Amino acid sequence: QVQLVESGGGLVQAGGSLRLSCAASGTFFSINAMGWYRQPPGEQRELVARIPSAGSTNYSDSVKGRFTISRDNAKNTVYLQMNSLKPEDTAVYYCHANIRPSVYRTSVNYWGQGTQVTVSS
Repeated sequence: QVQLVESGGGLVQAGGSLRLSCAASGTFFSINAMGWYRQPPGEQRELVARIPSAGSTNYSDSVKGRFTISRDNAKNTVYLQMNSLKPEDTAVYYCHANIRPSVYRTSVNYWGQGTQVTVSS
């Protein structure tokens, strides 16, 4: 069974930094795109950043220049380095991965359990 396990959330002051990690565990054939989404209180979930298995990354306009997404394919892990954090970055952050369970199956979207990021002013 595939699982995404997140870590790294917490409370930080405005202007500070946090680094989120998300590791995929279990048995699978390959990982396609990985990414981070967030859901602020009372709002819908939105894309923060996405990194494909090959090719360029993309970011939401609200985090461009402040957040950096990266991945370590040997560790099946995706990271989100968040700098210059603002109170409006406060949200639950969810890891996402599109994973092919086996060579005989099509890809499936998996989600982490979510990690809270709170930025105080």
